[in-house]
Amino acid sequence: MTPARNAPRPMTAAAVSVTLLAGAAFGLAPSAQAAAPAPAAAKTVAKTAGATATATAATTTPTTASDISVRFVDIPGDGGVRLAANVVAPADADGSHRLPLVVLPTSWSLPQVEYLAQARKLAASGYVVLTYNSRGFWQSGGKIETAGPPDVADASKVIDWAIANTPADPGHIGMAGVSYGAGISLLAAGADQRIKAVVAMSGWADLVGSIYSGRTQHAQAAGLLGGAGELTGRPSEELRRILGDFLGSNLAREPELIAWGEKRSPAAFLDRINAGGAAIMLGNSWGDSIFPPNTYADFFEKLTGPKRLELRPGDHATGELTGLLGLPNATWDHTRKWLDRYLKGERNGIDTQAPVQLMSRTAKGDDYEGYPSWSAVPSEQRRIPLNATEKITANHDSGANAGTVLLSGALDQFLKIPPLASIPLLPRSYAAVWQTGPYAGEQRVRGTVKLHTTVTSDRSDGTAVAYLYDVGPLGVGKLITNAPFTFHDRAPGTPFGVDLELFSTAYDVPAGHRLALVVDTVDPLYIEHNPDGAHLTFSSPAADPSHLTIPLRG
Repeated sequence: MTPARNAPRPMTAAAVSVTLLAGAAFGLAPSAQAAAPAPAAAKTVAKTAGATATATAATTTPTTASDISVRFVDIPGDGGVRLAANVVAPADADGSHRLPLVVLPTSWSLPQVEYLAQARKLAASGYVVLTYNSRGFWQSGGKIETAGPPDVADASKVIDWAIANTPADPGHIGMAGVSYGAGISLLAAGADQRIKAVVAMSGWADLVGSIYSGRTQHAQAAGLLGGAGELTGRPSEELRRILGDFLGSNLAREPELIAWGEKRSPAAFLDRINAGGAAIMLGNSWGDSIFPPNTYADFFEKLTGPKRLELRPGDHATGELTGLLGLPNATWDHTRKWLDRYLKGERNGIDTQAPVQLMSRTAKGDDYEGYPSWSAVPSEQRRIPLNATEKITANHDSGANAGTVLLSGALDQFLKIPPLASIPLLPRSYAAVWQTGPYAGEQRVRGTVKLHTTVTSDRSDGTAVAYLYDVGPLGVGKLITNAPFTFHDRAPGTPFGVDLELFSTAYDVPAGHRLALVVDTVDPLYIEHNPDGAHLTFSSPAADPSHLTIPLRG
């Protein structure tokens, strides 16, 4: 591998440990299943709902608990790779009549029982539900292809098998999933026009734009995914090479990385997805530290079929988590209604609601705000001038940061505690700070904050991270949003413009509070590319003044 150019500050052992521990909290297990899978004809034995199911690829024995049948089966995927799966259906589904089919690919590193609670609810309402372990994980065969073409082909093979071996109706097929399962479901809708409805929760539309936004590696997110894949699956050599180059900042391989990501991005297949006409519901959390919501919002605006976008407080998959445990969950309730509307034809009203549904991070209840489109969410774009010139020294942590993958967003969701910073105490040699005056009334931030500024560096490469804070009377700032940006091959001492979209959000700033923009150069979420001793200057030329644009709702 070509040596890393301008080697970044490495992830500390503590940061790696935190990401893996966070993954463990979301259900990752030791890699006992990461060994090569058993032959396709071998039996798999599992327990669910107090009963035991035994199955082979050729024959299956139903397990009945109440009025639901659960079968553990093996399905030949693309190239004959064995996919470990469950079929969950009404116990009286004897093939005398066809039922709508819902296919649920598993999330990254989770076993096929992930969706069992929701699969049972769907089956109880008259669906055949097929959940399967994505290739390369747990008992499924093959290598981890990261939503590549084999994963997309697997989805079609699973549908073929379900039509041939269950009472599934070939004219009423849907897919749904969380995280990795969401991405595969969207990609499959672009490849298989039999899919009439999709619910993609906590997924991505642009993979590169998610984990490499602003040309900056999201180190904790990539480290978590890579570590979890090693623990619970069998990464392909391509994935190991891509992750190695990505985390090692091998810029010579950047075009290959971008091409690899585009093949795994639903946004790259938008025309095919629109041509298929599937009804698509997208859901994500404002604080998703693996797949930020921006790419979903952009993708949603370009969809031409029936569509719905839900954005709510939380971090990656925390909005769906209680539903996976069988507890009440609004996201899963909306999922079932969406599938009922577009696979069963039920007039349940979900299609008559405003297609964009947002929940503010600071809301006291669980009420959503409805909007006709993403572009209609803000009623005002307020421009805040950034007149003062600020110069900072790079490679020093100012104390401002965006937190820890998975954990910080969850704390914001459940306890209303976002990452905090004492704005008056931030060292001005390491952090550039601009503040507004106190606002007389509440400021309802809705949408994507945008920064335009002019940067001058005394080195050719560098990274900066922008943070927007809600600052109270005591100077304590609550993080509203953030985003990084990285530059390479700039002429030292020559100013250049930067336009940066921060991660989309919905946040209410109380009356009497002010807004603060902070820019520094070190954040544990991201890899930074600042050489030791580098300095960054942020200026506002008269011909091109710097400003911050805040989307507000009156």
